[in-house]
Amino acid sequence: MFDKMPWLKPATFLAAITILISKVMDSDLGLRLYPVIINLVMLVVFAYSLYKGPSIIETFARITEPSLDENGVIYTKKVTLVWCVFFVLNGGIALYTSIFSSLETWAFYNGFIAYLAMGTLFAIEWLVRQKVKRNAGV
Repeated sequence: MFDKMPWLKPATFLAAITILISKVMDSDLGLRLYPVIINLVMLVVFAYSLYKGPSIIETFARITEPSLDENGVIYTKKVTLVWCVFFVLNGGIALYTSIFSSLETWAFYNGFIAYLAMGTLFAIEWLVRQKVKRNAGV
């Protein structure tokens, strides 16, 4: 399982640390930082895949299209980069809400808005991918 989801080990480790910090500090800050940590781990995994290859999105794409051509590989790298930008922005907002916002605002952003943004990005990418495929004659 860890081979297919390399982010799972560090995310689990960091989740345990956030719980420990919350207990030691007798504060909910550690738990509030959990979305920040998840975004950071995902950013590192996605960015590292751009450096080391193949990109995470290329790996996902090859599940349904094993013979992905060079244009497809370039496209998946761009999508991986877009997700890296998303993780930076989302993680930054999560950090801000963790430190400077009420618990209600934090919960609304990290429990609703962040998922809505993620779903929107998925939908936009799917629409763009359909257009790219049509233009390529696939």
